[in-house]
Amino acid sequence: MTTDRIEKSVLVRAPRALVWRALSDVDAFGEWFGVKLNESFNPGAQVRGKVTLPGYENLPFEMTIERMEPEHHLSWRWHPYAINPQLDYSSEPTTLVTFELEEVPGGTRVHVVESGFDAIPDSRRQEAYQANEKGWAMQMENINRYVSKAA
Repeated sequence: MTTDRIEKSVLVRAPRALVWRALSDVDAFGEWFGVKLNESFNPGAQVRGKVTLPGYENLPFEMTIERMEPEHHLSWRWHPYAINPQLDYSSEPTTLVTFELEEVPGGTRVHVVESGFDAIPDSRRQEAYQANEKGWAMQMENINRYVSKAA
């Protein structure tokens, strides 16, 4: 077992184009992910906004889009579980979140990997890993539910 990376997958019973839209359209992404963002996704973009999830409302949210390959790949960097508004996370290393879409019988397999936890400071590494492990399980359910309604 590794503590440097989290991997989750879900089969979404919808065409890859619909799943891609849910990932790459900033408004659609915000609906299922639980954020309100201020900028479109483009490689190199620093996308900022606020969390809308119950219990975390209005916390700042920030990510930098790394790579986009339409209907195949989306990746970004962020500070994992950066929920304490009193802390400045900017000097910490980021983790890399990578979504891969694969057309499979019955729909689209969504595979997410978040890697780089071993570089997070010891003082919060375990908490960030555990929170995001649970968070990605929830987000896989969220994207599946969101796209299923749109299909």
